Amino acid sequence: MEAATKPTDLLETPGADELEQPVPGPRPVGPAPVERDISRRPRDVRRKRPPAFSLLLRWDTARRAARVVVLLALDFAGVSLAIFTALALKAVVHNQFNFSAIFDTTRHYVSFAYLVTVLMFARSRMYAGRGERPGLVRILASLSEVTLVVFIFAVVSAQQFTSYYIFYGSFAFAVFYVSSLRWACEWVSGELLRAAGYQRRAVIVGSGGHIEAVAKALGSGPHPAVSVVGFISLEPRPGNGLRSLGSLDDLGSALVEEQIDEVIIADPDFPQQRAVALVDQAHDHGVRVRIAPSTMEILIHRADFVPGEVLPLFELRAPVFEGVDYVVKRTFDVVIASLLLIALSPLLALIAIAVKLSSRGPVLYHSIRVGIGGEAFACLKFRTMFVDAEALQAELEPHNEATGALFKIRDDPRLTGVGRRLRRYSLDELPQLVNVLRGQMSLVGPRPLPQRDYERLEDWHMKRYLVLPGMTGLWQVSGRAELSFDDLVRLDFLYLERWSVFVDLTILAKTLPAVIWGRGAF
Repeated sequence: MEAATKPTDLLETPGADELEQPVPGPRPVGPAPVERDISRRPRDVRRKRPPAFSLLLRWDTARRAARVVVLLALDFAGVSLAIFTALALKAVVHNQFNFSAIFDTTRHYVSFAYLVTVLMFARSRMYAGRGERPGLVRILASLSEVTLVVFIFAVVSAQQFTSYYIFYGSFAFAVFYVSSLRWACEWVSGELLRAAGYQRRAVIVGSGGHIEAVAKALGSGPHPAVSVVGFISLEPRPGNGLRSLGSLDDLGSALVEEQIDEVIIADPDFPQQRAVALVDQAHDHGVRVRIAPSTMEILIHRADFVPGEVLPLFELRAPVFEGVDYVVKRTFDVVIASLLLIALSPLLALIAIAVKLSSRGPVLYHSIRVGIGGEAFACLKFRTMFVDAEALQAELEPHNEATGALFKIRDDPRLTGVGRRLRRYSLDELPQLVNVLRGQMSLVGPRPLPQRDYERLEDWHMKRYLVLPGMTGLWQVSGRAELSFDDLVRLDFLYLERWSVFVDLTILAKTLPAVIWGRGAF
């Protein structure tokens, strides 16, 4: 579900996989064809970077090969460590630890397990370039398939086991080791790229406010991966803060002169015929094309084909959790929330004491929020403000720093000293685990809004109230307070359309680092 664009890693250059130039042939009816520059290859357009980094960034083929080798080596290490750890843990529990025996058993199993892992990962494009490589959700799904295939092979080949722990134990540790090693690789390569001063150069093609919206989203964050060189508008438009690169007929020359890495289409009504010509022209120059999705493009992913009609039709189902989906999600919520309450009980006690000693008032604050179907409920939070905070709301409205329906002030004078620290790391939200057990909230879902914010919503925002609100969601792992309110609502829609247990696990896994770094929280 990663909607945000990620920086290209050190081991490849964007667009390098599209360098093969097609043989000229007949063109479809449309804009006049642009003469192809067969000899063109993407050049290094960076400035003021260390010479060693500059040299590395030029070796396209070697970097692509090195990328695959590094990922293969990391996956081998992850699978090997997973099997070894699972066997070692069982041996320790039974007081039978023998390093040599465990190592020999690991060597016996790892070859086949690693082979199946590589095949499943390759099928899932886990060795593709960083921009196309899936994340934790796909790793979980692929390792599940690996475990199933290895288990079936073991049963068919009549291998004997005292228990099946080796399968689910190795799976659990493989998820941890493989995902951790791959994350570390991406982090290191990303840091090296930033040190090299690298950004993908992009041109936005579209019309109206779509151009500004996409440019603003791409430029958010402390280290944006995309540098918007300029825009090409389909219609005359006054200045929008970006540099105009002319009309669509000037695209070919702009790609060459500006050394563009990718073209981003930012218009849901882009003419289809011109879009085909644009894609063909960009690919002729070794430039990739990406599309900023519209609401309709998000919806179409859950469309079901309806047969038996003269005109092919697709039915859009309501994005609600029902039947098996509801049982799975609710079971997941209850089990994880119960375990977290038990594990975090010492921390909860310490926070409660700190809140009580820091200022006058109750430890818990019952914030009235709007939940599923527009029904209000008491959302539990550790109190972070002075007791008269609500009375000051009207006076602070002119200082609101958030967009849309939200109310946020970076230096809210109503916060207590302890409350400010709790807000910084979202620790004030932990009592909502009780709301999850009560069935009023889910671990992952659209964040519940206070009554004040709810009353300012537009009609198209109400779709987010078809499901239980969540303790965390795509808001928390995609920029949080740095995004506009409409962007946050669109993230809610994207979550509803793409939900799975793996998506929930991914969001939960990404929430922890987002909370630790306090990104966008105030």
